[in-house]
Amino acid sequence: MTIPFIMTTLIMQTKTHLMNYKKLIFALLALPLLLVSCQDDDTPFGDVLAPTNLEATIDIAEDLSGNVSVTPTAEYALTFHVYFKPDLDPVVIGPGESANFRYTDTGVYTQDIVIIAYGRGGAASSISRSIDLDVILIIDPVILENLAGAPNQGKRWVWDSGTTGHFGVGDPAVDFANYFIATPNQLNPCMYDDVLIFSYDGMGDYRFQLEPVDASFINWAEIKRFFPNDTPGQFNDECRDLTPFLSFDTSFVVLDDANTETSTLTLQNSFLSYWSGASSYEIVSLTEDQLVVRGLQDPFDPPGAQLAWYHTFVPETTSGPVECSGSTGETGSGANDVLVWAEEFDVEGAPCSENWNYDLGTGDFGWGNNEAQHYTDDPSNIVVDNGVLRITARSEFFAGSNYTSARIKTNQNFDFTYGRVEVRAKLPSGEGTWPAIWLLGSDFQTNTWPGCGEMDIMEHVGNNPDEVFSSVHYPGNSGGNAVTQGINVPGATEDFHVYAVDWNEDAIIYSVDGNDYHTIANTSLLPFDSDFFIILNVAMGGSLGGNIDPNFDSSSMEIDYVRVYQ
Repeated sequence: MTIPFIMTTLIMQTKTHLMNYKKLIFALLALPLLLVSCQDDDTPFGDVLAPTNLEATIDIAEDLSGNVSVTPTAEYALTFHVYFKPDLDPVVIGPGESANFRYTDTGVYTQDIVIIAYGRGGAASSISRSIDLDVILIIDPVILENLAGAPNQGKRWVWDSGTTGHFGVGDPAVDFANYFIATPNQLNPCMYDDVLIFSYDGMGDYRFQLEPVDASFINWAEIKRFFPNDTPGQFNDECRDLTPFLSFDTSFVVLDDANTETSTLTLQNSFLSYWSGASSYEIVSLTEDQLVVRGLQDPFDPPGAQLAWYHTFVPETTSGPVECSGSTGETGSGANDVLVWAEEFDVEGAPCSENWNYDLGTGDFGWGNNEAQHYTDDPSNIVVDNGVLRITARSEFFAGSNYTSARIKTNQNFDFTYGRVEVRAKLPSGEGTWPAIWLLGSDFQTNTWPGCGEMDIMEHVGNNPDEVFSSVHYPGNSGGNAVTQGINVPGATEDFHVYAVDWNEDAIIYSVDGNDYHTIANTSLLPFDSDFFIILNVAMGGSLGGNIDPNFDSSSMEIDYVRVYQ
């Protein structure tokens, strides 16, 4: 069925109804003149002909859809640039062609259209005309119900953060995220805190609200768009306040393309939680329980190849940021028999940010031990998967180091005085590996090591695979002079074992699988009467790890749980 049109033929005379386009047209006309003036006198150029008798037929759809078609004509015109809105790029067409556009703002209003005709030599003629519009945007009712719920109620969406692939990026030439996909809860919590709200009133007013808790997550190549004087780190996305630049309460539309059979969700000067530069998104799939979109980015600074970003959201009541705090809410008895804190590693993805934070880089002089690895937070080095934490040391060159690994700690998330710490773990293998499960005094920044104290629950070196060690470090007994005891644990790299310390005001007692093997008397002369925190890491080489097998590829320490009793 053909959509009926109101045919309006406008004969363009010399009237110049330029309004907001005046500066734009002046700049566009000035540029060709400058180009002409720069031509070499001996270069054949031909006649410079400005288009004349500029006319246009403007067709406005009668169905209130906002569809408008402009067909310009002019003598000596080679191309036409049709500006339907001052903030949009022109639609460029040739003689005999039509420029089509859909206005999606609901209401009765007047809109200016600027048409510039370009002739030979860059000479141009231009005019502006006004059209009267009456638009009621109608979104497919199934799409609208799934996206925004019932009229005047709205629907709240959050990231499907507990699912692998909820965020990803890929080559626009393919239809999947072939460059990167996020594991559960891998990205910054400032993004997962966001709530997206879609609503409508049943009369053509479609609203979108973005509710961040604080800052918004922004792609590193977009930071200079809003903060031109900053120097973002390469590939280091950041949390920034974008409220001065973008709209957090605005309108949205969903338009269908019959040719490609796709639907596009467009937000007016806004974005779906992660700012990549996209404000229009192809709807990959939409049901009442899931929204998957794909937005295209042209990196701002530094510029680069176009990227396709994939986002997956679910209704707020379905998912969202997973609570993973280790606190059990219980109060200890003082006998180290009440479970007060537990990390069971049952939320896949990055380690729970409510429990853990990272040590990154190489530290000072290889973390004081001439270690060979660079610590990262990359999923290839540290991830929660299948109910265990996996810390993997890899042979790969990164930031000047030949190996990568990971180190996490509970510092400022969970610090405690006295308790029984149990860790069920399977250790890595390979000459040069040096895994450790240990406690460090929380005042280490002001009471530097060894003054702050250190309790090593388990240390192991790949050069001696069937033995583990426990130690305490304090002034006078630290480093190679620590108070240390070893125990034979056959198959430590093949099987899980429970490594523990029972720490109270009188003693520090180490055990493996419930068997005590190392006891140190605790007195007021030692620094073991204040807060400590837990550290998990796999080092490579160094003063204890020793020589690294030149054929080493990768190996992991797997941890089933960490539990603290008081």
